[in-house]
Amino acid sequence: MSTHPLAELRQRLPELRLLTEPGDLEHYGRDWTRRWTPAPLAIALPASIDEVQAIVRWANDVSVALVPSGGRTGLSGGAVAANGELVLSLERMNRVLDFNAVDRTLTVQPGITLQAVHDASAEHGLLYPVDFAARGSCSIGGNIATNAGGIRVIRYGNTREWIASLKVVAGNGELIEFNRGLIKNSSGYDFRQLMIGSEGTLGIVVEATLKLTDRPLPSQVMLLALPDMDALMQVFALFRAQLSLQAFEFFTDRALHHVLAHGAQRAIEGEHPYYVVTEFDAVDEKTQELALATFEQAVEKGWVSDGVLAQSDAQAAALWRLREGITESLAPHRPYKNDVSVKVSTVPAFLHEMQALLAHEYPHIDVVWFGHIGDGNLHINVLRPDDLDEDAFIAQCEHVTKLLAATLKNHGGSISAEHGIGLVKRAYLESTRDAAEILLMKGVRKVFDPRGILNPGKLFTDG
Repeated sequence: MSTHPLAELRQRLPELRLLTEPGDLEHYGRDWTRRWTPAPLAIALPASIDEVQAIVRWANDVSVALVPSGGRTGLSGGAVAANGELVLSLERMNRVLDFNAVDRTLTVQPGITLQAVHDASAEHGLLYPVDFAARGSCSIGGNIATNAGGIRVIRYGNTREWIASLKVVAGNGELIEFNRGLIKNSSGYDFRQLMIGSEGTLGIVVEATLKLTDRPLPSQVMLLALPDMDALMQVFALFRAQLSLQAFEFFTDRALHHVLAHGAQRAIEGEHPYYVVTEFDAVDEKTQELALATFEQAVEKGWVSDGVLAQSDAQAAALWRLREGITESLAPHRPYKNDVSVKVSTVPAFLHEMQALLAHEYPHIDVVWFGHIGDGNLHINVLRPDDLDEDAFIAQCEHVTKLLAATLKNHGGSISAEHGIGLVKRAYLESTRDAAEILLMKGVRKVFDPRGILNPGKLFTDG
C-alpha cells in the first residue's frame, strides 16, 4: 500500500476525478452555514456507483472519514468537512435514469437538482411535489439525507412521502436496494425510511426512485397583511376550512424589509407586522368567489388588514418572491439560524413563548423569522450587529438556542424541522429525542457503518 492515502486512491481508481486545489477544498468543504473553516483532505467526484463503492472501501482500508456532498445548501453543517475528511461529491451523478409511466415514477441519480427533477416530471405531464426556494441548486440526494420539506408540505408532505425506493452504499461499501419501488411491502423493516433523514451517517444514496403525482389544479396566489401574531392561526384555520390550500407561508415585517432591500417589489402599501402568502386551488369562478369571500370574512373579523390577489402568473411569482427571497436576502449577513417545529395545534402557545424569549434575549439584535405555519415549522434568523465580535455573537446565540430547545421540549417539538442536526444542532439532540432513542440511533449507525467513516461528528457529539 502507498504511504499516502490519496496515492492509494489514485492507484485504485485512476479515472476518478480528484480535486486538491485550495479553492476547490474551500468550495466543496463547507455548506451554507459558513461557520467552520473547510479543511478536507481532497474532493472526490465519482461518476458511477462502482466508483462510490470503491471509495468507501478505500476509506475503510486507510481509515479516512467521508463527507457525502450534494448541493451543500444545508444550514446545519451536515456537509462540512473541517477535519481532513474526503468530500465525496455526487454532483457528476446527476442524470435521469428512467421514467415509468405505469408506476408513475422517476429514477434519478443523487446529484440531480430538484429543479431538474421538476422539469423532467413536467415533461411527462406529472409532478414531483416537494418544492422550496433552493430548488435550482439543492440535490435530490441532499433532500433525502435531510427529509427536506419546503413550501408545499401542507398539501404533499415531506420528501419521505415521495421516495419509492433507494439504492445505498453502506459504510462497508456494500450496495443495497431498499423497497424496490413497491407500493405495498410488509416484509419486515423499511430501511428506505431509515435512510431518509439520516444525514449521510448510515449510507450514501446513489440512486432514488421518486413517486410522481398529477399536476396541481389551477391555483391563485394571495398576499395578506395581518395586524398581529394571534391572527396567523385564525387566518390559517379560516382559509383551510374554506379553501383547498396548496401552501400557507408567513413572514414578518423584518423579513419583508430585507427582501425589499434585495430587489423585490412591495405589493401592499403601509407597515404591517405580519404577512402571509397562500396558494389555493381556483378551478372555476365559484372557487375564486369563495376565496374573495373568505378574504372579506377575515377582514371583517379584524384578522387581515389588507391583501392582494395575483392577477397573472408574473404577479403570482412576484408575491412568492417576497417569501422565497428571504433566505437569499439574508445570506450576506451570515445569520445564525434556528429551524424548529411543533405540532400545528401547539403553534399559538409556542409562538408567544418564543417571541417573548427572543425579545428578552436579543433586545438590540435584528431577528428575522418566517415559516410554514401550516405544518408547524418556523425559521429563526439572528443577524450579527456590526459592533459585536463573531465569537461573542455565536456564544450568545448558542445560549439562546439552549433556552429555545428547552421551550421546544416542553411543547413536544423538534430543534430541527427540515435542515437536519449536523454540527449546528447536535448539542441539542436530547431536547428532541430521549436517551433510549439516541442509544438505538447509535446502535443502528454501527450496523450500517461499523468503522464510523460516514460523516463522523454529525448528528451525535461522540462520533
